[in-house]
Amino acid sequence: MKERTGLVVFWKNYDRKAVLRCAQEADELGYDSFWIPEGWAYEAFSLLAEIAVHTKNIKLGTGIVNVFSRSPGLMAMHAATLDEISEGRFLLGLGTSGAKVIEGLHGIPYEKPLTRLRGYIKIVQTLLRGERLTHAEVDMWDLRHFKLEMSPVRDRVPIYCACLNDKAVRMVGELADGWMPTFWPYEQLEKGKALLAEGAARSGRDVDEITTAPFTTVIPMPDPELSYSTARGLISFYIGGMGVYYHAMLSRMGFADSVDPVRDLYVANKRDEAAAAVSAELLDALVIAGDPEFCRERLGQWRAAGVEMPILGLPTDHGPELSSMFLNLMAPA
Repeated sequence: MKERTGLVVFWKNYDRKAVLRCAQEADELGYDSFWIPEGWAYEAFSLLAEIAVHTKNIKLGTGIVNVFSRSPGLMAMHAATLDEISEGRFLLGLGTSGAKVIEGLHGIPYEKPLTRLRGYIKIVQTLLRGERLTHAEVDMWDLRHFKLEMSPVRDRVPIYCACLNDKAVRMVGELADGWMPTFWPYEQLEKGKALLAEGAARSGRDVDEITTAPFTTVIPMPDPELSYSTARGLISFYIGGMGVYYHAMLSRMGFADSVDPVRDLYVANKRDEAAAAVSAELLDALVIAGDPEFCRERLGQWRAAGVEMPILGLPTDHGPELSSMFLNLMAPA
């Protein structure tokens, strides 16, 4: 079976036209999917529609969009429309984001995020099946008997969820089609897989139906120290600057002594020191960095540990030549 490999661009400071060219090249090289994130820069669905009309085979995903800034009904409309434009190639990546973004940018109270995500998935799935909403769907919205007045290309667009805590991962197993455990230590993936299986059992599903597809930082450089330096900055940003999720998860998994100083320095606005404090242990557990041959071998180890579809971070901020070199270097076998 051919290896499945996805690609994602970082949500900050990228050139839209360059990303489109990367997606076209990835399509030609046989990558499985191309994911567009959404933070507080580009809006994801418009860019994916543009990419859809300029590619042929590669799947296209939101990587990821939050479940607060759009209603679940609108999200179902987005999904059905983009799935039609792409001729059945769309993947819907969802997450809860965090209070800073949801309240600070969108002005929406950050309340019951997991309850909202669960209900959101059910509503989207109901509407894409062509069914009418009922009050029984969820208890979070006062739903009326609407249905989509168009015929979706597929009655189930795959939904991938970026979830980290135990209850949320079980919910993925119960309802969704893919799990995106970003910065989950690859050697502990079996713990997450067990949670997925528990959730899948609740709804009578086979856990093998659920794709494990983490955003995976791969930094292949001839100088391993330079690649590790780049990785340290990214890890410190996630531990100290992306809310409490990653710090809490890594602490639960035995890395408290490693992540505490990184978080403390980052919060104190000592960003360079925070990056320098990222330990070799964290680097080895969370990212793939080193010379190209090492990166290819280590990615194989991640696959063997249970990563069915690694979604590689595309280096779009160093010019098109580097992006093209990365695409060719890491192309699926």
